[in-house]
Amino acid sequence: MGAIIHHALAVYLYLLLHQTVCWSLDPTDGFIELPLNASNFNIQKPYDTPLDQRYSFEDGIHKLWVFFTDKPLYQNSPTKPRTEIRIRGYDYSSGVWQFEGYGYVPNGTSGVCITQVFGASPRAQTVALNVHNGSLWYYWDSIVIPNIYDKWFRLNIIHDVDAAQLQIFIDGDLTLEPAGQGGTSHYFKCGVYAQRDDTYYMESRWRGIKVLKKSE
Repeated sequence: MGAIIHHALAVYLYLLLHQTVCWSLDPTDGFIELPLNASNFNIQKPYDTPLDQRYSFEDGIHKLWVFFTDKPLYQNSPTKPRTEIRIRGYDYSSGVWQFEGYGYVPNGTSGVCITQVFGASPRAQTVALNVHNGSLWYYWDSIVIPNIYDKWFRLNIIHDVDAAQLQIFIDGDLTLEPAGQGGTSHYFKCGVYAQRDDTYYMESRWRGIKVLKKSE
């Protein structure tokens, strides 16, 4: 009887420990969510196009789309077309910061950047997550996750500026740990920004966008 009780207790303690470990793996643990409102969402779009023709916000979902024939952000810009949310009010140059959002990319969108940690040297971005042929790429260097079309995914990006280290999570799983890219100021962006081999129409949707900072 004693052996049975001892075994049952051991199993219970194992399950309790396992649950605790699983809970502790949430990438937002130890972070403080910062307040966001409409003033923090700056929509960058083709300069000659009305906002409602490239962006909508309904039922908590930001929908952003662009065509490869669109104009850039401003006149005479050498950049490609975009419709992006630029998070304002939380630019940072030190500390540990995090972006969280639930993203969705419809089938057919390709050759487009959907998320940025902006600010780097000599590159423009510390992180650029690009969609190409149904896969999500870190820059064009490595696949973060394949088969991303037509499903919601949870994205978390942690940026430890002082340690020059990042962590990228998809649906709570750590998928990539790239090094920092330098730069003196950073901020988060999401949406669609045309890149190479871009399709005629590009779209992404976002909900549950959060900015978090590591508690000190």
